[in-house]
Amino acid sequence: MSWPATDRYEIQAAPDGLAFVQDLLNTLSAGKPRETDLLLDRGTAQTWLNESWGHQILQLTRPPVELGDEDVERLRVFRDSLRERLTPTAEGALREHADLPQPEVDATLRFAPDGTVHAEPAGSGWSAVVSLILIEILHAQRSDQWRRLKVCRSERCRVTFFDRSRNNSAVWHDVRRCGHPANLRAYRDRQRAQRDEHSAV
Repeated sequence: MSWPATDRYEIQAAPDGLAFVQDLLNTLSAGKPRETDLLLDRGTAQTWLNESWGHQILQLTRPPVELGDEDVERLRVFRDSLRERLTPTAEGALREHADLPQPEVDATLRFAPDGTVHAEPAGSGWSAVVSLILIEILHAQRSDQWRRLKVCRSERCRVTFFDRSRNNSAVWHDVRRCGHPANLRAYRDRQRAQRDEHSAV
């Protein structure tokens, strides 16, 4: 199954509807080399949303959402604020943040053919997109998957990935591409600091 924003970074999508949240977060300009920010203008934002919105995994019965210029701007601010909440501090702890910018969000509950109840986004424009994002985050929190959605620690990367490690300890989306170079730079910095310390004695 293809997710247009996440696929650009050659990252495996998160499970179920959490993949849509991940795809929104990966619309930003990230990676090495930097990809285009898909929420930079209305045209690319609408194309991204049309491709992501139609996934059967989201079990939506409503038509795709149309975005205006103001919707795109607000959605971009929401995405950036949500991404900051997933970004740890230098010490590895999550930062404290103010409330996410969001509209008055509604949702519709529907019976599926199998008898299960599903929440569907309501509203229009960016409000509908944020409604779906919050629904999927709620599902992910209840299934204990939300804590596995992370931003790559590499300052030169910063893509959002789903940590599939057994103990949820991954900090790089790809150890070879991001972890090893970062560890090598840190090692060289330590070596340089030691040389400077010795030369100052």
